[in-house]
Amino acid sequence: MALNNDLESDADTEGAQHGGVQSVERALTVLEILAREGNAGVSEIAEEMGIHKSTVSRLMGSLVSRDIVHQNSERGKYQLGFGILRLASTIPGRLSLVHEARPVLESLALEFKETVNLAVLRSNYAVNVDQAMGPSTLATYDWVGSLTPLHATSSGKVLLAALSADERDRILKETGLPARTSRTVTTRKELDRQLLEASRKGYAVVREEFEIGLNAVAVPVFNHQGVVAGALSISGPAFRFDPEKAPGLLETLKEAGLKVSANMGYTGQ
Repeated sequence: MALNNDLESDADTEGAQHGGVQSVERALTVLEILAREGNAGVSEIAEEMGIHKSTVSRLMGSLVSRDIVHQNSERGKYQLGFGILRLASTIPGRLSLVHEARPVLESLALEFKETVNLAVLRSNYAVNVDQAMGPSTLATYDWVGSLTPLHATSSGKVLLAALSADERDRILKETGLPARTSRTVTTRKELDRQLLEASRKGYAVVREEFEIGLNAVAVPVFNHQGVVAGALSISGPAFRFDPEKAPGLLETLKEAGLKVSANMGYTGQ
């Protein structure tokens, strides 16, 4: 009897371990879907994963409880939560970047009265790690923790432009160039042209490529080794915000990027 009990116990343990691994794999798949789509509902996720909606709901409950996923109260859809950023911020150097850039973000937001973001490259995306909003900013969306496509955002283009050709090719082969709007650049030839221009000018501009009605401009932030560690961007409604026409904006943004870079130990060499 004792042997039979031991065998049953071992079988139960193996079954529990298998179930645990499956749950982890499903949770990771959910996060990948949200990272790719920006937001999604239970039905959409269940259909893509080929599992029952009740299973997805249970997964979401666990992820929400740990702040890894956040539910939009208005639409009921889910998006990546601040807990993802908290995990990413444990990577050495990123917390210091946020700390050094914070006063600069606030100053820019106050001066230009638009949304200012700091982004870094992670897992083939530009992830926003800090944000400051101007006193008259119309948008109230919190971009912190959001993973945005590299080819369709100003920060993403700055980060892409700084990569080696091989690394850039690898990322773009994995992600492709999906259209977020009718204005998104979806060909390598045009994207490569824009990245060369961004490197030459020291900034990248997007006009309604990521979201209709939203324009943005970004500049690089360098670390003490002279490597691009992040991107500093300003975004605003297209009807009033044209980065290349706003008086003094490009010069001030470039100076701000260099100021944060200097705080990170960059000497300009």
